[in-house]
Amino acid sequence: MDIILIPGMWLTGAVWDETAEELRRLGHRPTALTLPGLADGRTATTLDDQVAAALEAIDAADRPLVVGHSAASTLAWLVADRRPDAVARVALVGGFPAADGETYFDVFPVQDGVVPFPGWEPFEGPDTADLDAAARDRLAAGAVPVPGGVATGIVRLTDERRYDIPVTLICPEFSPDDVKGWIADGDLPELDRARDVTYADLDSGHWPMTSCPKELARVLDGLTR
Repeated sequence: MDIILIPGMWLTGAVWDETAEELRRLGHRPTALTLPGLADGRTATTLDDQVAAALEAIDAADRPLVVGHSAASTLAWLVADRRPDAVARVALVGGFPAADGETYFDVFPVQDGVVPFPGWEPFEGPDTADLDAAARDRLAAGAVPVPGGVATGIVRLTDERRYDIPVTLICPEFSPDDVKGWIADGDLPELDRARDVTYADLDSGHWPMTSCPKELARVLDGLTR
């Protein structure tokens, strides 16, 4: 199966290397994206530019499984909204889709036109409990500042057929029960309206493609059956 792997904030497609290798071994055709603004350093890149790049990958694939990590869960949902008939399933790893009108990822400040990787202090706890010093160093070394126009971009969702696409929440540093509670509390309106939501528990932190890449690949493989 074609599988589109979209990295979260500060990450390039290289973060998926080990997961993609295992997916190929399992018979799939993974494509790991390095999004505009991270591949070329263009600070003027916008969220729309990243959506367009992800759509190119969707259009070149055959009804793919679209996987978004962390903030890119919203990007995966955006391309599903734009191509509801072309996406077989959306898998969200450690993240949730923003609703229409919300900001893409307005969490850390924009500095000189970009959002730099803030270091590990904001992520201490369950997010990073499974990352040793070497893994943290590798992730930090590969982190690329994200253009401010991406992080502060406004999410626009227009096609309600997105709610018919099956969605799987892969739960690393939180549990399926946590997510169900957040949905019940009204915190995740897009998931509340989705008609086919399933959950996969993964015992890891926020970056399972680094800490347990083969296990993540096997979870994704199970979603293609």
